[in-house]
Amino acid sequence: MRDYVSPEFDSIALVSVDLQRDVLEGQDFEVVGTSAAAEVTAALADAFRQVGAPIIHVIRLYSEDGSNVDPCRRGAVEAGLKLLIAGSPGAEIAEGLLPHGAAFDAERLLAGEVLEVGPNEVVIYKPRWGAFYETPLAGHLRRLGVSSLAFCGCNFPNCPRTSIYEASERDFRVVIAVDGVSGLYDRGRDELRAIGATLMAGEEIAASLRRKAGAVGRLS
Repeated sequence: MRDYVSPEFDSIALVSVDLQRDVLEGQDFEVVGTSAAAEVTAALADAFRQVGAPIIHVIRLYSEDGSNVDPCRRGAVEAGLKLLIAGSPGAEIAEGLLPHGAAFDAERLLAGEVLEVGPNEVVIYKPRWGAFYETPLAGHLRRLGVSSLAFCGCNFPNCPRTSIYEASERDFRVVIAVDGVSGLYDRGRDELRAIGATLMAGEEIAASLRRKAGAVGRLS
């Protein structure tokens, strides 16, 4: 029987979701486990860079007047909540995830630009929970010829889960770095397996990526 769901490590991209400073532990809007997930993601991103595989960092940015904020938080931002405010230090991507010296330009991201931060590495702004909703992500991935996505991110019940389901319904093969996603729980793991997602530790993904790259190198 043909396998339609296992990740293909010769055409895989890493997608990090909402790993931003405001939600790291010790910050005002901390999400427990996010700092550890960011460390795993940083190591995984290094592995992807080493083999030249694509990396996409997808983030949320809120306008201070609340005009682009999802309805469940809009009133709070209008009232002065300083969460993920575009241009603020807290909205920037967690330290160690981007290449050294990479520029972060909130205005270009809000304008819908795919912001290049390194070879085969970009940042994309998303206006809602899902990484594919009204973003250029799908087109970017198709142009790269990507078949599989490895997900990391902050707070599984919200943005990572939505993004994973969006990827699945677009027929991408999906693998989740279970130690690179904060807020992941046992029932969530079962639900992910039920839609054909593969669950692996970050180091397992990195090792599979390196093995595939080594095999391709030997054959070329």
